[in-house]
Amino acid sequence: MAGKAIIFSAPSGSGKTTLVRFLLNNNSDLDFSVSASTRDKRGRTEKDGKDYYFLTPETFKQKIDNDEFIEWEEVYEGNFYGTLKSEIQRIWNEGKNVIFDVDVKGGVNLKKYFGDKALSVFVKVPSMEVLTERLKDRGTETEESLSRRLFKVKFEMGFEDKFDVVLLNDDLEKSKMRAQALYDDFKNT
Repeated sequence: MAGKAIIFSAPSGSGKTTLVRFLLNNNSDLDFSVSASTRDKRGRTEKDGKDYYFLTPETFKQKIDNDEFIEWEEVYEGNFYGTLKSEIQRIWNEGKNVIFDVDVKGGVNLKKYFGDKALSVFVKVPSMEVLTERLKDRGTETEESLSRRLFKVKFEMGFEDKFDVVLLNDDLEKSKMRAQALYDDFKNT
């Protein structure tokens, strides 16, 4: 049934993006909600309108003033992220369900907004050590940014009880199968 939302949230490095990509590749009735952000593109691989809608801080603030967001947050100092109402309407108009890959505050806010039309999933890592290694393995973090992310992770872990389901990502293949089962059950209710 189209017109539903599945929300994946987790601290950076938990594997939520990998799980979301898996579901998108295996479910033609799902489409990704592209978030808006004021952060810079990472490398040459990120594309405007595909990975994020990359906006200037001024444009982002204008959209806030125009009530164009379902939710928005200043996730890191000076870096705003948000979900545009027009993006969700675009997906639902195509007869699909929407999938989100958002930070934990965004996930909580989206669940409040969509209510029973949404399933919120918190992706949990086995330990801080595993998470630290995953972030280091990305090769995109400086010592300072890694320290900032790990500090934020401790805060974000306190949100897991605000989600419908907690998915422990200790074995990627099993986590993919669990994510698929969660989506199958949810879309058929």
